[in-house]
Formats: sequence, C-alpha cells, structure tokens
Amino acid sequence: MKMLFDFFPVLLFFIAYKMYNIYVATAVLIAASALQTFSHRMIKGSFEKSHIITLLLVALFGSLTLALHDEVFIKWKPTAINWLFALVFIGSHFIGTKTIIERMMGTNITLPPVVWSRLNVAWTLFFIVLGGLNLYVAFSFDTDTWVNFKLFGLMGLTFAFIIVQSLYLVPFLKEAEKEDH
Repeated sequence: MKMLFDFFPVLLFFIAYKMYNIYVATAVLIAASALQTFSHRMIKGSFEKSHIITLLLVALFGSLTLALHDEVFIKWKPTAINWLFALVFIGSHFIGTKTIIERMMGTNITLPPVVWSRLNVAWTLFFIVLGGLNLYVAFSFDTDTWVNFKLFGLMGLTFAFIIVQSLYLVPFLKEAEKEDH
C-alpha cells in the first residue's frame, strides 16, 4: 500500500501527460506531491522525509519547467537530479562519519563499514548511469518515448538495482543474525 501511495504522483503525471501535455503533467505532479506530503501528515501525524525532499525537488524543478517552457530543460532535469544525488552520495564519504546510505538504512540493518561504503559507491555509480541513460534516450528518441522511459525504464532499473542490492546484502544480514544469537 505504501508503494502505491508513493507512486501516486508519478502515476498522475503520466496520465496527465498522455491526456494533455508535459506542462499540465508537471502542474499535476506538483499538486499531487503536495497532496501526498500533507495527506501523510494528516493520516500518520508526521511528515515523511522522502516526501518532503521529493516535494521540494518537484516544486523547484517543476516551477522552473512551467516558467521556462523549454523541452531541453525538461529532458535534462532527471539527469541533473540523478547526478546531484550522485554528488551527495559520493560527498558523504568525506563528510561525517557515516555515508548517506548508512544514514538512510542504518537504523534498519547492521552492516560492516566496508559494506556501507560499497553500497554508497554502488548507488553513486547507479545515479551517474541513470543520468547518462536519460540523456541518451532524451536526445535519441521522441518525447513520448522519453516520457515512457522516464516513468517505466528509470523506475524499472531502480527496482532491479534494489533487488540486486538486496541479494548482495543477504550474506551480511545472515552473518549479523548469527552474531545476534
């Protein structure tokens, strides 16, 4: 259910794009992200960090999309965001005592520091590759193909990456479980 709730703004964006255009879809995405963020607050009594971050990014870049009306800017946005994430992930190796991935997942699982570091580097590389793939599809195919890739391709690649990450983590989780007993 949570995944459906988190997917709600993207789904509405896709429907609005197919029915109208990229600009209507962008306005719908901004409104849906705000609705998602504040609905969660009303239902659960607190804001979820991921919703707030998403809302801020969607509002910032979405507003720029609506103001500029520039298709090249629109197509560069996912790359810029993914590469910004890559910078944050790699920068976290040098700022503080924990990588960003450990800060995000460390309350749920215990892993050796080297594994946290590898995961963080893997996510960094993943974001760099996603940004590059986005540019390739955005400027090699028509806008409809790019929107489909942005929704289904990038999301599918992210799910596949998370599955691979989970498989990589299994031996370490079993090892941590043995140590707990």
